[in-house]
Amino acid sequence: MSVIAFLSKHLTFFRKIGYSYLNVLCIRNYSKILISSCLFVFVLDLFSIFAAGSWIWDMKILIVDDEPDICEILQYNLETEGFEVCCVNSAEEALEMRLKDFSLILLDVMMGEVSGYQMARILKDNPATAHIPVIFITALDGEDDIVKGLNIGADDYIAKPLSMKEVKARVKAVLRRSANTLNTSEDAVGSMIVYQGIILDLNAKTATCDGVCLEFTKLEFELLSFFLRHGNKVFSREDLLRNCWPKDVTVLDRTVDVNITRLRKKIGHYGKQLKTRVGYGYYFEK
Repeated sequence: MSVIAFLSKHLTFFRKIGYSYLNVLCIRNYSKILISSCLFVFVLDLFSIFAAGSWIWDMKILIVDDEPDICEILQYNLETEGFEVCCVNSAEEALEMRLKDFSLILLDVMMGEVSGYQMARILKDNPATAHIPVIFITALDGEDDIVKGLNIGADDYIAKPLSMKEVKARVKAVLRRSANTLNTSEDAVGSMIVYQGIILDLNAKTATCDGVCLEFTKLEFELLSFFLRHGNKVFSREDLLRNCWPKDVTVLDRTVDVNITRLRKKIGHYGKQLKTRVGYGYYFEK
């Protein structure tokens, strides 16, 4: 546990000690020590303010809205709260970004060829981005519009014109809920390997590719999980034999080639990314 985390957890305890000590010094009139103690308590109070807002520092928010003025206003207000904010003016541009790096997406509905509803469906259908909370911010304020947005999987729905106080409060509420959900499911997330449409469950030993269950042998499963863990790194046949094959089994180098060929066929169009580096070995290109 870091020093900051330890102090945050036990802050109330330290403050009680500080105030109690301060009262004793006031009674006994120890002026010099009293001044030092006042400074100590003051520092604790400052730290309590820091600790209360420190969770925001790791949060990165993406705003997707075709109105630059709205983006600018939202960005300014959220950055003053300590968030890191990026803005784009179309869903098409947003979908080209590394979306899994964001903690929250604020999404307009009525945009160009790809609407906010369509983008939200794409996010929720992709295991790599399904966990990212979405808040719709739109002029569509009818009951049917709100229900549609929430049914898609949005975490909140805010109608324009916007109240910045309300936006900031709702953003913080959604992020707190999201953080709690991620903490409680941390072990489950750690047992999954996800690359685009490929999902490997390391506990259940199951694999799906674009929603289709794959029938893997134990060796094929170990090979694919090994390649996905070490994307773009080249491994020789000897490396693969040492890391993926049972230790008490003697096999020929050619056996590696045969299993790689089978694996390529089973993962469909992703098989093109399992490449050969002539003279060196194999790697999975991400």
